[in-house]
Amino acid sequence: VQLQACGGGLVQAGGSLRLSCAASARTFSNYAVGWFRQAPGKEREFVGAINWSGGSTAYGDSVRGRFTISRDNAKNTVYLQMNSLKPEDTAVYYCAVRATLLSGVRAAGSEYDYWGQGTLVTVSS
Repeated sequence: VQLQACGGGLVQAGGSLRLSCAASARTFSNYAVGWFRQAPGKEREFVGAINWSGGSTAYGDSVRGRFTISRDNAKNTVYLQMNSLKPEDTAVYYCAVRATLLSGVRAAGSEYDYWGQGTLVTVSS
């Protein structure tokens, strides 16, 4: 499974961005997808995840209520809508796939099998 994350950029605090994660595999619709981020000098952080059907989501504490994950399986794409952005949201954002059939959401990066290349989000104050 190849993943392509895009949509990052520079935004002012309080603004919004929508990231996309497009997958190459037709079986993408069977897999859960997670979003993670890593800021310079910090450990990778769980942002959120969505299960294979889109019926279940989970979010990290720092983004809950501001970020929303959705998916369009017909387009093999998962989205991360980010609202009310803060300077501390600045990071490289990665999407990842759990290549387990009909997989559910997980917060641990070790549960994910394939990773995209990342897209940079910079939030200015």
